[in-house]
Amino acid sequence: MNDLQKEILELKNSRKAIILAHNYVTGDLQEIADFVGDSLELSRRAAEVKAEVIVVCGVRFMAETAKLLSPEAKVLLPNPDAGCPMADMADPDEIKKARAAHPGAVVCAYVNTTAATKAEVDICCTSGNAEKIIRSIPKDKEILFLPDRNLGANISLQEKREMILWEGCCPIHDAVTPEMIRAARAAHPTAEIIIHPECKSECVALADRALSTGGMLSYIKTSGKKEFVVATECGILFRLRNENPDCTFYELPGGLLCRDMKKITLENLRDCLVNLAPEVTIPPETAKRAVNSIRAMLAVK
Repeated sequence: MNDLQKEILELKNSRKAIILAHNYVTGDLQEIADFVGDSLELSRRAAEVKAEVIVVCGVRFMAETAKLLSPEAKVLLPNPDAGCPMADMADPDEIKKARAAHPGAVVCAYVNTTAATKAEVDICCTSGNAEKIIRSIPKDKEILFLPDRNLGANISLQEKREMILWEGCCPIHDAVTPEMIRAARAAHPTAEIIIHPECKSECVALADRALSTGGMLSYIKTSGKKEFVVATECGILFRLRNENPDCTFYELPGGLLCRDMKKITLENLRDCLVNLAPEVTIPPETAKRAVNSIRAMLAVK
């Protein structure tokens, strides 16, 4: 542990703070976080913690979700520029228009959305629980799924359930091509290829398993296999290698890197604990409506 990490831990204790980190942030942040997980796991932990200060090492929608679920806490985002292009693809006014065009539809939003968007939908999901959420919606109900068309298409195929899909995507995962999967298979013929369901359906079809980052971590621990090609953002490799030292992990050709996740650094984490800023705030009326869609998700068992 370096001096900056030690300084951060001292500040964290003095501020009575808890640090939540996503699987995609850099390893030096994951090392000192109180909890590391995917979007679903971070949502659950944010709902459970009783800390005075919650620091979210991730992107803005994750910090907003923490604020929705722990409204009394001061929620900090170390770099306010850490956004999510996918989240910006679901404009609340456009969602209102879509609801008017499909008045009987259940609107399901991927958790990778802003608080303002969550205020306009019925229920949220993550890549780790999307199938379960879709199964919880009555069969006679039309479903409008947003904003990730790839995740929606993959769930639609798996669940054999037609859905109206929004035209949004994660630019990182959407850039994965069948040729990249085939090249990885040729380069590592004995490895199992695990892909994120935010990738296109034709890429998922060429992989061995489609799993959320939390699902990848759980599966690899118990699979008994020793070689994996991991088709998701490179930050997860730190945790995979630490938790599975006897396994070998490969990236796709060229690798996958989210620049927004990498905007969170030890330096700005330290600074936000010193200054108790930047703080994430949500207008009360928006928060009141948005939290219902998250609570609806967490209520599905």
